[in-house]
Amino acid sequence: MRLVFAGTPSVALPSLAALVASDHEVVAVVTRPDAARGRSKRLVPSEVGQWAADHGIPTLKPTHPRDPAFVAALTELSPDACPVVAYGALVPQHVLDIPRFGWINLHFSLLPRWRGAAPVQRALMAGDAVTGATTFRLVRALDAGPVYGTTELPLGGTETAGEVLDTLAHAGSSLLLDTVDALATTEPVEQTDEDAVTLAPKITVEEARLDWTRAADELDRLIRGCSPEPMAWTALRQAQGAEGERFKVALGRPTDEAGLPPGEVRAERRRVLVGTGTTALELLRVQPLGKKEMAGADWGRGLRGEQVWLA
Repeated sequence: MRLVFAGTPSVALPSLAALVASDHEVVAVVTRPDAARGRSKRLVPSEVGQWAADHGIPTLKPTHPRDPAFVAALTELSPDACPVVAYGALVPQHVLDIPRFGWINLHFSLLPRWRGAAPVQRALMAGDAVTGATTFRLVRALDAGPVYGTTELPLGGTETAGEVLDTLAHAGSSLLLDTVDALATTEPVEQTDEDAVTLAPKITVEEARLDWTRAADELDRLIRGCSPEPMAWTALRQAQGAEGERFKVALGRPTDEAGLPPGEVRAERRRVLVGTGTTALELLRVQPLGKKEMAGADWGRGLRGEQVWLA
């Protein structure tokens, strides 16, 4: 089949590589426009855009998929299908209709659970025991199109969102390739269980703030769901009173230690504990303001006995 692949971040690369290596023909890639990065604000292509350039694949970077020049270019390419992985823009119906088999999306949840931009993060934050990936045909409604196939991933309760996304990106690439292979002979199944629908909006910075009065296991799920982005955070106080600088927590672990008030930090020789609404949470990986990520125990030794609180 003639394919035009749409994707933007690195999580889309395994699927793009699998399709390029297959018997199908990837005639072009669609990705988001180059974005300003760093202090210099230099325009940098997306990970998918850079990969396509490195492999000599023509790349389209419309400001919006409804742009007339893009619509004309896609129509001229005459793709049989447009596989999509984390493209990051809403595709209007008249553009969805251009390929004869439509736009085939790889989404990182078991639809209809977790429709939206942050399905893996929301699954971890909710304490789901299993997640996975789904291929479906894009429609105008959010992640509501008919389903071609799924792959499941059991969750052990210790994974970060970054780790789960990496696993699903690779497992999902095989699912997407299998789906494209069978497009001509497979009819997708409509999503009919509306009672099972849950939404997964993008996590805001404020939502990623740690409330130390919550239970330790809830905080652990929030931290893992926000790792590596946007990363859970709290405020560091050198003394009870005014709120201090922002302090990020990349990884924690609930303990059975009791008796530590919420937010109070206890730096021991080999670990750092913080009180919660239940038992203490051990800080495994942290990032103080203006510093690189480090082991919680290393940060604790740097306190040199100073009493601090997190709020």
